[in-house]
Amino acid sequence: MEYVDPIKNIDDIMAIKEVLKQHSQRDLLFFVFGINTGLRVSDLLFLKIDDIWDGEEIKEFLYVKDTHSDEEKVFYINNSIQIELKKYLSLFDFNNSHYLFKSKKNNHPITRQQAYRIINQAAKDVGITGKVGTHTLRKTFGYHAYRKGIAISILMKIFNHHSAPETLRYIGFDKSEEHTIKVDVNL
Repeated sequence: MEYVDPIKNIDDIMAIKEVLKQHSQRDLLFFVFGINTGLRVSDLLFLKIDDIWDGEEIKEFLYVKDTHSDEEKVFYINNSIQIELKKYLSLFDFNNSHYLFKSKKNNHPITRQQAYRIINQAAKDVGITGKVGTHTLRKTFGYHAYRKGIAISILMKIFNHHSAPETLRYIGFDKSEEHTIKVDVNL
């Protein structure tokens, strides 16, 4: 697997969202879901409607069995995801067994290759020159979570890493970067 970078610049993230919004609400949701949860692409692709919808409203938490550690992990479905989910779910008639990121060609989820093409092309369209792929979503989540004050120990658990240096390397955090953490207890 080739090494990819996180998207560190918030303006680049916003620009990618705009590009994806013009292309497809599904693709925008895929991007937003990935950068806000840190889920692996394989977990994202196999999400079904009933994973995020309780029959009346969007669930607050997503429960995913981690295939690497065999434990159930919990992911918060934040406001950014909820906004895009509501828009997406209003576009078609769905049933709970449908894949969330359903292919336009059949009832299967989009492929890893298609997910890569979506993310990579959007990044190119906004002028990002670094290496970008589906894993970029997970790394972007980790990078920005760490910058906003999430403890490295929590990120280590999410990523199944064994050391803080491993996680810092993974999320693309360079020791020479200015490290101002924003602790926002917005009560």
